Amino acid sequence: MIIVGFDPGLATLGYGVIEKTKTQKPKMVDYGIVSTPKEENLATRLVLIEKGVKQIIEKFHPDEIAVEELFFAKNVTTGINVAHARGVLLLTAVKECGKLFEYTPLQIKQALTGYGRADKRQIQAMVKTALNLNGIPRPDDAADALAVALCHAQTNKLGGLFSI
Repeated sequence: MIIVGFDPGLATLGYGVIEKTKTQKPKMVDYGIVSTPKEENLATRLVLIEKGVKQIIEKFHPDEIAVEELFFAKNVTTGINVAHARGVLLLTAVKECGKLFEYTPLQIKQALTGYGRADKRQIQAMVKTALNLNGIPRPDDAADALAVALCHAQTNKLGGLFSI
């Protein structure tokens, strides 16, 4: 199963692709970012995000997509712009893949570390360990996206046991 995780953002949207089988640990396939120039207007940046997300989905043909839910406590204006980007991401993901799952930052931290208040360094260390990587993926947005994908792989593994 191929899972693409996304860490939403307007300037930088992270993505992480993992492969998960029933018998093996998840392995990293690819990771990176979709970036938009800050000098462009919002509508143009949203179009660039849609194009980038669509290219990722077309390249990796994911079985499922996982996205981090928004959490912002300080700058509401920045949060609104990220919400626009996240809306484009969600729409594109559903149209292109159909299987979309969303996780809060607390759920992601808990799935990876067992502790819902883990800091960014702890999450990055767990991503490195879980995927058997030589180093922590950079930039942070890509590492966060891999964490989202791993969260989905971890939490969704029991899903088949409870289907009716």
